[in-house]
Amino acid sequence: MAKWDKIGSRGRVDDRRGMASGVTGIGVTGIVIVLAVAYFGGGEQASQVADILQQSQAQQSSGSLEQPAEFAGEDSYEVFASQVLGSNNDLWDKEFTLLGRQYSEPLLVLFRGATGSGCGGATSAVGPHYCPLDNTMYLDETFFDELTKRFGARGGDVAEAYVIAHEVGHHVQNELGINAQVRSLQQRNPGESNALSIKQELQADCFAGMWAHSLRDQRIFEEGEIEEAIDAAEAVGDDRIQEKVNGRVNPESWTHGSSADRKEWFNRGYNLGSFEQCNTFG
Repeated sequence: MAKWDKIGSRGRVDDRRGMASGVTGIGVTGIVIVLAVAYFGGGEQASQVADILQQSQAQQSSGSLEQPAEFAGEDSYEVFASQVLGSNNDLWDKEFTLLGRQYSEPLLVLFRGATGSGCGGATSAVGPHYCPLDNTMYLDETFFDELTKRFGARGGDVAEAYVIAHEVGHHVQNELGINAQVRSLQQRNPGESNALSIKQELQADCFAGMWAHSLRDQRIFEEGEIEEAIDAAEAVGDDRIQEKVNGRVNPESWTHGSSADRKEWFNRGYNLGSFEQCNTFG
């Protein structure tokens, strides 16, 4: 277990776990498949994903406005998520200052099953994600159980922290206008859409590596723990996910990059700690 208590900063976390009912009618296996296809790059089944998500949204019911005792108050996971987010905010506040910009801190929503979002609703089916319309990250932490069981990730608190840092990376991209630039390029060059998406995802991995680099002098990670983050980055490579889900690999449909690429760019950020070295678009 990493020494998160050494982090004095806290990020903004909205804990909605237990406040809405879970998605019904899909089942665990279905959720895992949709997660893999929609979140990790199985673009060829996009229409199927859309149908399932529409059904999921229709099946959601409004849950209790009060949290059950299991999640009432501030529990250890909420504290952990807030500390990880706070340390990311510390890094990016400094980096934005060097760029002559002002950093706006994102919100992290913890939920179970489904919850409302500025992007039309968040569900467990799509995995951890960032919504640029409300500057908010959405995380159902049960995602990590499936990632470990179904896709062979090593797991652990540092792996989970990497995922949060990756999503903060997308927020940074949004704040700097990179997301808008990518969308514009994709509209002008549809044939390059997937390649541009991969560059965007690998940059977010590099930014996550920068976050880990920023904590090295604080001795937060125990020996070998950073390997949890590297392993998680590899586990969500398009090639590994496609092999697990479809039994074959189709590079033309990739949107997040290979396991080797994701490991390489996380390590680049971790070893160099340089914003300039995370320019995947150069």
